[in-house]
Amino acid sequence: MADASQIAPLAISLGDPAGIGPEIIATAWHGHGPALWNECPFFVVGGKPTLDAAFARLPGGEAPRTVSITDPSQASGIAGDALPVLDLGDEAFAPGTPSEAGAALALQSLAEATRFALLGSASGVVTAPVAKSQLAKVGFEYPGQTEFLAAACGMGPDDVVMMLAGPSLRTVPLTIHVALADVPACLTQELIVGKAAIVDEALRKRFGIEHPRIAITGLNPHAGEDGKFGSEERDVIEPAISALQDRGMDVRGPLAADTLFAPHKRASFDVALCMYHDQALIPIKALDFDQGVNCTLGLPIIRTSPDHGTAFDIAGKGIAEPGAMIAAIRMAGEMARQTARG
Repeated sequence: MADASQIAPLAISLGDPAGIGPEIIATAWHGHGPALWNECPFFVVGGKPTLDAAFARLPGGEAPRTVSITDPSQASGIAGDALPVLDLGDEAFAPGTPSEAGAALALQSLAEATRFALLGSASGVVTAPVAKSQLAKVGFEYPGQTEFLAAACGMGPDDVVMMLAGPSLRTVPLTIHVALADVPACLTQELIVGKAAIVDEALRKRFGIEHPRIAITGLNPHAGEDGKFGSEERDVIEPAISALQDRGMDVRGPLAADTLFAPHKRASFDVALCMYHDQALIPIKALDFDQGVNCTLGLPIIRTSPDHGTAFDIAGKGIAEPGAMIAAIRMAGEMARQTARG
């Protein structure tokens, strides 16, 4: 069985240095560093001055507990005594004050962390939150970090899947950042079959679930109720489910989304594939807001992220909850160990 000593460290990208990314990284290390380290070593790419300032703002004026490294291989040798930071020679950034320079650092950190994972120098990437509007000012042309990672891996956006995962639930939105009025036109049998196949393979390979149980929601109220409330279930979703079952996959649906996430139903499936953004994200954020993880499936590398944004309005105030960052690090480590087991 693979353990922390047998896998490369995780690379954590800084996120926007004016957001809560540096703060939740420092807080996670302050409260859980050795335990996290024993599960899987990790290092942060860039942001040492900003991280040092974040440590200094912790209760009691925590002395900076970072150490500069120049290569990912040096991270494992530190053995949890301090937080390794791969120095990019950047300056400190003020929390709550986004800037183009900060966005440029966030992009550099993301690109370097991804490069290390592709080279095998890192066992995976954990991405702290970024501000897409700020990244756009420095030439970032992708809808988000997921699409950037897909392109860096030589893949298209349709080749990957965004899964939201917490202690209570895993969900996948089949359509993401599209207007609700446009969702029916975006849903096709090919989309559902392709995304479900990616999810099934990833749960087997990355999560060690030998026979994934996949629930698929309907689009309309009561899953259409035999066509009374819409025809998408009959014309698109049911044929896709039949095609997946013909492949031998454990798939069922279309299921009414208003009852699927009740406590007695959640134990009956490993992941729920949902037709649109809020159908998937509302239950996750209601049940596991502070421990929700955004996990990209289908990539040749491991990628997780806290399921929240930069929160510029509370950055630097000492109230940002690090639970989702801790969960993202733990999940990436678990996926790396499972992958190493083969």
